[in-house]
Amino acid sequence: MVTDWLSNSRKLGKYLLVLALASWVGCGDRIPNADQAVEQGILLKGNGAEPRTLDPQKATGVTENKVISALIEGLVTYHPTDDNEAEPGVAESWEANEDSSVWTFHLRDNARWSNGDPVTAHDFVYSYQRMLTPELAAEYVNMLFIIENAEAFNRGTVSDFSEVGVEALDDHTLRIQLVGPTPYFLGILQHYAWSPVHQPTIEAHGGMTDQSGTWTLPGNFVGNGPFILSEWRPNQLLRVERNPYYWDAERVALNGIIFFPISDDNTERRMFDSGQLHVTNTVRSNDIPNLRRTQPERLRMDPYLATYYYRFNTTRPPLDDVRVRRALALAVNRQRLVERVTMGDQSPAYAYVPPAFDGYENQTSLRHDPERARELLAEAGFPGGEGFPRLNLLFNTLEDHRKVAEAIVSMWNEELGIGMQLENKEWMVYLADQSQLNFDVARAGWVGDYLDPMTFLDMFVTDGGNNNTGWSNAEYDELIQRAQRSRTQEEHYQLLMDAERILMDEVPIAPLYWYTRIYLIDPRVKGWEPKALDNRPYKYVSLEAE
Repeated sequence: MVTDWLSNSRKLGKYLLVLALASWVGCGDRIPNADQAVEQGILLKGNGAEPRTLDPQKATGVTENKVISALIEGLVTYHPTDDNEAEPGVAESWEANEDSSVWTFHLRDNARWSNGDPVTAHDFVYSYQRMLTPELAAEYVNMLFIIENAEAFNRGTVSDFSEVGVEALDDHTLRIQLVGPTPYFLGILQHYAWSPVHQPTIEAHGGMTDQSGTWTLPGNFVGNGPFILSEWRPNQLLRVERNPYYWDAERVALNGIIFFPISDDNTERRMFDSGQLHVTNTVRSNDIPNLRRTQPERLRMDPYLATYYYRFNTTRPPLDDVRVRRALALAVNRQRLVERVTMGDQSPAYAYVPPAFDGYENQTSLRHDPERARELLAEAGFPGGEGFPRLNLLFNTLEDHRKVAEAIVSMWNEELGIGMQLENKEWMVYLADQSQLNFDVARAGWVGDYLDPMTFLDMFVTDGGNNNTGWSNAEYDELIQRAQRSRTQEEHYQLLMDAERILMDEVPIAPLYWYTRIYLIDPRVKGWEPKALDNRPYKYVSLEAE
């Protein structure tokens, strides 16, 4: 009864949000409608759920990244059209040694924080030390383990940070020594985990490992990106405005962006149709066929380097039995799922890493095999589903996640004779439950952070901050470590293919489909190019009246 009441109250809250936004339309500098916002140079963007944090070293989600990338800039940043290219950010130039294991970055002398302070190489050293300090509990900390001695510092076997391979040679020169050859390092550097933070601001609000997050609030936040944080009303909106201290301020076309946290796709569609948004975060799958016919100029279905999958909590019986996990994975008809449920040109995922890398081939396949699934479930002690406990399937608030969950549960019931209880939670609660292993089966999605298979595989190492399955395999961990130190791409790919084979053999996750990026966009938005990682520098985005 309590769960039903909470669900209804949340739905009511979403409708009240729409009414409130409608009442603000046209109220001067408050919330402009789409036409007024074009005139004012303010982009109105749906952004999914409420951001959990704007701290780049604590964030983990796409929702957070969309805002952080407007506020903070790293050594390199997103290229406006090509994910394979690194756009100069704070660093105006760089070079690597012969085997790409040591990189030297030359910072521009006009880079400034939003309070006017210069951005220096020392800021990056401080930021990486903060990221690697165990007490911060950064979930993306593994990404920095490619730095020499970074993992050892994080694990406590090295206590002196000067032994970690990051050094400010002077105020404008930063050297980073890696554990091995990493020709794709510039792609990794675009991720917000490598972003700088303003040391005086951090120290003034609790210090390096403070968990309160007060430094990220309006009035406290100091960034170095093209925009500054001006307003944050939780569960209503987040507003950013032009940063006059940004080194490339003259190139920034927008005067501001308003991000709306809208987790209900019906609400978001109504806001777009009524002129309250320029760009949506998503499109409800049921709307896609009609939109293809009626609004093809507004519907975007871009390629997207991302996998939709289910996590299994391998610490809980019966999911601690690989036969049960494999049975659940093999019982899913992925082709039917993408054709009848998602309907957005997605591809069925029979392995985890998307087929986007020349020379990389998935070594195992989880194709639909209900007969083998039933055999495995019987071997595990649940013939025909008899005696199988009623587990929970966790997903975050979005109608399409519910539709996918209902379809999967129906398949498991049809093929295996088992049932599951759907468990819908809001974004921040859902994230917390996953990180604390407070679930049986959980919906998940992973968007590539850079263009290399490693971005999908290194997260599942033992105790990885984004593992969230309880699964551990020593051979897998070793393969990932060796892949980080490999000297050729061929060797790198082979080690990662061997690692993915173990991942798919032991099935701590069940891949379901490879995404497409589906959204609605106002034709007056310019510079919004299709990109496989869906990362874009907002300074190249503009609004032009038709």
